[in-house]
Amino acid sequence: MATHKLLLLPGDGIGPEVMGEVEKIVRWFDTQGIASFAIERDLVGGAAYDDHGEAISNAAMDRAQAADAVLFGAVGGPKWADVPYRARPEAGLLRLRKDLGLFANIRPAICYPALADASSLKRELVEGLDIVIVRELTGGVYFGEPKEIVTLEDGSQRAVDTQLYTTGEIDRIARVAFDLARKRRNKVSSAEKNNVMKSGVLWKQVVTGVHKADYADVELEHVLADNCAMQLVRRPKQYDVIVTDNLFGDILSDVAAMLTGSLGMLPSASLGAEDPATGARKALYEPVHGSAPDIAGQGLANPIAMIGSFAMALRYSFGLIEAADMLERAVTNALASGLRTRDIAATGANAVGTAEMGDAVLKELQAAVR
Repeated sequence: MATHKLLLLPGDGIGPEVMGEVEKIVRWFDTQGIASFAIERDLVGGAAYDDHGEAISNAAMDRAQAADAVLFGAVGGPKWADVPYRARPEAGLLRLRKDLGLFANIRPAICYPALADASSLKRELVEGLDIVIVRELTGGVYFGEPKEIVTLEDGSQRAVDTQLYTTGEIDRIARVAFDLARKRRNKVSSAEKNNVMKSGVLWKQVVTGVHKADYADVELEHVLADNCAMQLVRRPKQYDVIVTDNLFGDILSDVAAMLTGSLGMLPSASLGAEDPATGARKALYEPVHGSAPDIAGQGLANPIAMIGSFAMALRYSFGLIEAADMLERAVTNALASGLRTRDIAATGANAVGTAEMGDAVLKELQAAVR
């Protein structure tokens, strides 16, 4: 049995708490002989800054480069509000994405049957929801240059952020979306703003070209990004795979998050290019939620997004499809039993803590192999 190298970067706030629940599950898979993992740990974000004055060290980056997959918790919090910009906690995550070449962010939005009433939308709109947003992660306005604030001759200031995309960047993210759609309901919705942005014009042209050349069997529709946001709230189940750029993907995935009832429910995967020789990809898996400093250390955080991120690692990095399916069913069954953390509990209902929810998922895994 191959041993998979896994780097854990718990980070700040509730990151260490939710990561602890994943570690229980990793150890269980190991002891059951279902999979073998070699685990390393390191610091990222504010924890790294407190230790050595930067958001991630070169040594931690070396471990990330050598790992088969990275599990990332969360970074940031008011404690580090005044640190130098280059050393802000979020810089650790940005460096991981850039240096590992993680250009494709995959964010599923699934509404578990037991949680349909936790959504802010009506049950009939979200029950059975299962969509995926594929976000381009290393280009666009977050990385384009120039990016600056300059003082003009009259003393006023001008801020500039540059939205920049190349044909190759759009081509490769489109292929990720089309390949994913072929394993699902075979539909891709490409979201951009070709009506007012030149980058949107190029985006639509390239996606259309990739579709015509290699994916004509997949249904493709183009939708303006602002309309896509509206449609996600109006009739979300019309979508299957949405592919979009860095900025719009950031916004649309947060909209999709609330359809499911809580940010604490959503995992994500950030993937690099395939190695031509091995087919392996650099990969980082993280919950969509932030560090939630207001509840950190209280054992209240929902660990399901972090557990779901590990399930995605089993699927995309390790090829352990049956194990991934088993873990996802365990989450579904734990929720179906009625357990809820505070973020998804009905008003006035008794909520369980982080460890109790993690233990419930582990119990369902144990039941599955009896």
